[in-house]
Amino acid sequence: MIAQIFFSLLLFPVFLYAWIEYRRSPVVAVLSSAVALAGLYFVWVPSHSTWLAEFVGIGRGVDLILYTWVGISLIVILNLHLKLRTHLELITVLARKIALAHPVARPAEGPGDPPTPTGILRDVRGARSSDSSALAAAGGRRPRRRRGQSA
Repeated sequence: MIAQIFFSLLLFPVFLYAWIEYRRSPVVAVLSSAVALAGLYFVWVPSHSTWLAEFVGIGRGVDLILYTWVGISLIVILNLHLKLRTHLELITVLARKIALAHPVARPAEGPGDPPTPTGILRDVRGARSSDSSALAAAGGRRPRRRRGQSA
């Protein structure tokens, strides 16, 4: 009885997630609700999971639930991997377009150094965030301070 209550309490956040996500993704919400309902059913009536497992050809109901969980987890991981890969490709395209849209470069500092973009060089050389507008107005150089002028 304690295990049934414990597992029922673990399935409650799944229902909560489904209810919150229904507007954003109704398919995910319906599938999450169905999985939570099936889980609650098998938690409170475990003999039916054993009957279903024997019907499918698996020895125990616990094994059927474990195999189903592994299959769902693999599908979710594959889906997340594909989304992550798509986002990384999008970031690469955006970075390439930004780099090509701002081709301004400073001359090389040494004989073998490649030219560097001015914005990156300015940030690397130690501009504080409060100095960034002054640096931009001075063309990348710090403005000279006059006597009596505070920072």
